[in-house]
This record gives sequence, structure tokens and C-alpha cells, in this order.
Amino acid sequence: MKAIVCKKPGELTLTDVPKPNSVAGEVLVKIECIGICGTDLHIFSGRQPFVEYPRIMGHELSATVISSPGGCDLRPGTPVIINPYIACGKCVACRKNKPNCCSAINVLGVHQNGGMCEYLSVPETALIHAGTLSINQAAMVEFLAIGAHACSRGKTGPGDRVLVVGLGPIGLGVALFARLAGAEVTVMDNNTARVTKAQDIFDFKNAVIASNEVSAELSQLTNGDFFDLVFDATGNAKAIEVGFQFVAHGGTTVLVSIVKDNITFSDTEFHKREMCIVGSRNATLEDFKHVIQNIENGNIPTDKFFTHSCKLEDVPQMLPVWAEDPDNVIKAIVKVT
Repeated sequence: MKAIVCKKPGELTLTDVPKPNSVAGEVLVKIECIGICGTDLHIFSGRQPFVEYPRIMGHELSATVISSPGGCDLRPGTPVIINPYIACGKCVACRKNKPNCCSAINVLGVHQNGGMCEYLSVPETALIHAGTLSINQAAMVEFLAIGAHACSRGKTGPGDRVLVVGLGPIGLGVALFARLAGAEVTVMDNNTARVTKAQDIFDFKNAVIASNEVSAELSQLTNGDFFDLVFDATGNAKAIEVGFQFVAHGGTTVLVSIVKDNITFSDTEFHKREMCIVGSRNATLEDFKHVIQNIENGNIPTDKFFTHSCKLEDVPQMLPVWAEDPDNVIKAIVKVT
């Protein structure tokens, strides 16, 4: 079968690899669509802290069941979404029903080969029925689930003043689910085009361009109180550190993005605010189901995310182009069929 292999940072190749065999307890699926996300771009650029090369990327996946073991409810032909977080089921996190941060987690496309290929064999527990979603929509559920999970981690609710920093797809997902939770949402990025898209396409009225003077603007928006919740989705250590000053007294900062760097902050300001610092990693089955329900109900405008597409064999040429075009690309989807 065909697969896209990242042999090392900056090098993608279309390669023939063996088609997976049906494994006991696993389901063989045909990959339909692959969403390209920041993790894939970080693997390509050499900035993903958990990956080893060579690697078949791809973890935002829609698929169709080809064969399944006896007793499996997912029969051949069933449209599915792949939950790429393969947990051990035994560690301290799994015992607390937090498989998204399993101590021995294997994320498809990161710790092990992913779905940027034609076929994949995965545990039955990693598959979620796609319901009425299209194959394009199903490939967007994973990144939206990360945003939904972040809102859950922050206990986002009605009346909360929320600041989302970083307006890539995950940041936009956080902002959308915060708004659905009833929060008053402000979004911010240092990229003018992304801020404009958040305003014009996703209808976020309070959209701010990050600058050296932005603290005064955010203070004015909140009558000097700043924000009950600050979500960072930038993947930038400096932005994370700057974001601490925008947290209200008694507020929380939720770190959604992952960076290689150490993060520092003022202990005096941290204690003065009695601030909570919360990590948010991946998503749970409940988050996936929450996203599916909201897409089916028309609450998430998936068509506004989908801006670029290509065939599987064209990924080595197109992914570097998309990586250099953050002003225009919101969500690129690779079509395998």
C-alpha cells in the first residue's frame, strides 16, 4: 500500500509499505481522509518532542471498516473516526479513567506509525462510529475534541471571561466550545490574517492582534479584571509566559499546546492571584462524542475550517507549501480515496 513517510525533518517520501494484516482483537480499516495539523507540521520541521524518525504521520483520521473480529459491533462498511490515543489500560492515569494522559500512551502518527497511508489496523476501542458525519467532517473530530477537552479541563461555563491565544485550528476549536459553554470569548494572535478570519469567518467580535501594547487593550475589554480563563494554543514558550499576566485574580490558565522549552513565571504574581495552571492533553471518548453531537446539531461550522485539500500522493509536494502559508490555511485535508 502507499504511505507518506517522514524519514527525517524536512524529508517526506511516497513509499510502498506492507498492507497490515488483520490482528486478533483489531479492526482493519481503509483510511478515507487525513487532517493535517500542527503536530504533523512540527514533525516535518523537527520540533515535535515525542517523535522518532522515520515516521508515518497522520492522526486526524476518518476511515471505513474493512474487516472486524467476531463480536465487534463495527461491521464492514461502517464509517468511523479513529481515536489516535492508544492507552495501556493499566497505569495510574488509565485507572483514573484518564487514558488521554496514559503514562505509556502511544499516539498514532507520533509514537507509532499513523494513518497517512491506505490501510490501518487498530484496536476496536480506538474506533468511534462516525454517525451522520461526512468523511471530511469525521477527519476534523480529533482536533476539535482537543479544544472541547481543554474547555472541560478549564471547567468553562456561562459568564466566564475567556481569552484564547493562538488561532490555529485547535485554538479556534477551543474558542468555539468555550462559546458553546456560554463564555464571553476574546481571541488573540500575532498573525493579522488569523485574527481577521476569527472575526469574519467564525464571528468572534472581540478579536485582538498581539502587540507590545496588548495588555492595555485586554484590560480595557475586561474593565481591568482580565480573564477568568486563558487558553494557550500557540506552541510558543514566550507567548505562554506573557499570557500569565492576562489571568484574573482567582483565574486559571490552561496550557493546550506543547513546547520543548521550560516555562517560567513570577511566583509572586502566581500566588497573588491564587492562579491555577492546568495542563490539557489530547481528548477522551466523551470529548469525541461531544464534538460529534455538536457537528450533527449544526453547532460547529466544519465547512469554514476546510480550506485546502490534496491526494495522498501529492502530500510531499503540498505539505511544505501549507507549512509556509499560515495566513491562508486553516485546515488541509488529504483525500486517500
